[in-house]
Formats: sequence, C-alpha cells, structure tokens
Amino acid sequence: MTTGFVHSIKDSLAHTRNVAFSRIAGLLGASQVTDETWDELEELLIQADVGVETALYLVERLRKRARGEAILRADILQTALREELRVLLPAPSPLNLGSRSLDVILVVGVNGSGKTTSIAKLAYRYRQQGRRVLLAAADTFRAAAMEQLGIWAERAGVDIVTGPEGGDPGAVLFDAL
Repeated sequence: MTTGFVHSIKDSLAHTRNVAFSRIAGLLGASQVTDETWDELEELLIQADVGVETALYLVERLRKRARGEAILRADILQTALREELRVLLPAPSPLNLGSRSLDVILVVGVNGSGKTTSIAKLAYRYRQQGRRVLLAAADTFRAAAMEQLGIWAERAGVDIVTGPEGGDPGAVLFDAL
C-alpha cells in the first residue's frame, strides 16, 4: 500500500476523530482543571465509546500526571490525554488486501462519526485501483442508511447489497458474501 494512500485514509478518518472528541476538546480548552473537569471528562470519554473501564483508567492516569507534572490548565491536559491514548492504541498494521480471493472490511463506530463517508472514500479509492468492490448496507435500522450508502455506491461506481428496512443485518452480510 502506498504512503499516499495511507495518508489519504488518515485524512478521511480525521473527521471521525474530530466528531468523537469535539466535546472533549471543548472541555479541555484554556480553562483551569477542576474536580468538575475530571467528572465531565470521564463522562465524555464514556459517551465517545471508549468504554467505562478505559475511561476510568484514562482519567486516573491523567489525574496522576496532573499531580506529578502540576498540570493546572485544561489545554495542557488535552495534550496529556492524546499521549495517553497513543500509549493505549496499538500501532497500525498495514492492510494486506488482495492477497486472498476475498477481503472484508467491517466498519463500526458511533452515530454521526463519518462511517458512511469513510466507506464511500474507501470504495472509490479501491475502485480507482481496479479492485472489485461490493458494499453491504447492513445498517437496516437507521432511517435512510441504505439509501445514503446507495447514493455513495453509485457515485463510486460500485455494487451494493441491501435488505429490507428493519431486516436482519446478518442476512445482508450473508447475501453479500
């Protein structure tokens, strides 16, 4: 996979990161760190789907750092949060697409985080590389989800498998495979 492609994927996923952590960034602006800051940060991390256990762990790590490094401003705390997240997240490994007869990419995330747009960008990119792409619209319960993905599939010039609204998402995936 080319470096340019990796950078384009990172750029397209930047929106996802921004949406998920925009409220956290708002909290960690230039204000002072207070007891309420810790409580709200914990709540926002949980809302960002990092998980309760991870949210508690991160807040505890940040509290320890704040005491040890005399972090008093929330904007400095934001940098510390990024550093702690980098420690928790594994280093990305390259995708080995095309080495098998079929590659499946499953995209999951919180509502409104840019999954559909990212899927469209991936589909378009792989189509431009001459790959055959099939999208499976398994989000059968969200209003207009299948239609939205259908529009993106048409724009990208790729095929799509859908099911009935409110239908079994697993059935859509089964049909796609």
